[in-house]
Amino acid sequence: MDIMTLAQSREFSLTRTAMKAELLDAETELKLAYAWRDERDEEALHRLITAYMRLAISMAGKFKRYGASMNDLIQEAGLGLMKAADKFDPDRGVRFSTYAVWWIKASIQDHVMRNWSMVRTGSTSSQKSLFFNMRRVQARLEREAQAAGETLDKHQLRQMISTEIGVPMHDVEMMEGRLSGSDFSLNATQSAEDEGREWIDALVDDNAQAAERVEESHDTLTLRSWLLSAMQALNEREQFIVRERKLRDQPRTLESLGAELSLSKERVRQLEAAAFGKMRKTLETQSSEVRHFLM
Repeated sequence: MDIMTLAQSREFSLTRTAMKAELLDAETELKLAYAWRDERDEEALHRLITAYMRLAISMAGKFKRYGASMNDLIQEAGLGLMKAADKFDPDRGVRFSTYAVWWIKASIQDHVMRNWSMVRTGSTSSQKSLFFNMRRVQARLEREAQAAGETLDKHQLRQMISTEIGVPMHDVEMMEGRLSGSDFSLNATQSAEDEGREWIDALVDDNAQAAERVEESHDTLTLRSWLLSAMQALNEREQFIVRERKLRDQPRTLESLGAELSLSKERVRQLEAAAFGKMRKTLETQSSEVRHFLM
C-alpha cells in the first residue's frame, strides 16, 4: 500500500469515526464544559472533542483547494478544536460549536499560510483576510465590470479590492505580489553578467526586527491602557473577581471566591459575567479593531 493510499485510508477512518460520535444537546454540552473547566475532567473533554470532530473535519475540507493534504488539515482542525475546548467559557451563554468554529478556522488558516510559501505570507488580520478572499473578490469584481461593459485597470481593481475587504491599499499590493510569485533560492545567481553574484548578496542587513519590536511594544502599551480603563469601570468587588479569575497564573475557582466573599458559586458566576459585560462595553468604545474582535 503506497503513502497516498495510506493517507486516504486514515482520512476515511477519521471521518467514519467522527460521523459515529454522539450528538450533544445544549444541556449535556454545558455540563461537559463545566466539568472540564472547573474539575479538569478529561473524560468530559474527550466527549466534547469527539462530538465536534465532525465539525472540524467538515471545515478542514473547505481548505483543500489551497494544496495542503487533507490529513494535515484535519490534524490542524483537531488542534484548533482542542484549543477551543481549553479556552471555552460556558458562562458566556453561547454554544461550544459556535465558539469552536473560530478556533478551528484560525488553526487551519495559520497552517495553510505557513505552508503556502517558505516566506511568511502574512500574520495580521488584514493579511489573512486578503490571502483567503482576494482572488474570489477580484474575480467577482472583474465579472461585474465585464457585465457592465467596463474595463478596470490594475490600480482601479486594487482600490476596489481594498474597499471591499476593508484593508489598506499597500496590503493589497503586497499580497498581490506574494501570491503571484514563487519561492526561489537566494543562492541562485542574478545573471551571467554579474560574475556569479548571488541574490543573497543584494540583501541589506537593516535589522528589520527592530521595527516589529517597536510596533509590538506600542500595541502592548495601548492594549494595557484599554484594559486598565475597562477595569476602572468596575466596582471594587467586580475588579477583585476579574483579577482572581483571569489575571492570576493559577485562576481561582468560583467555589473558593464564593467562600471568601460569603456568596454562592452561582452568585459569583453572575457577578463575573456582569463584570465582563461592563468591560466589553468599555472596550468597544476604544477602537473599531476591538469592536471587530469582540463580535
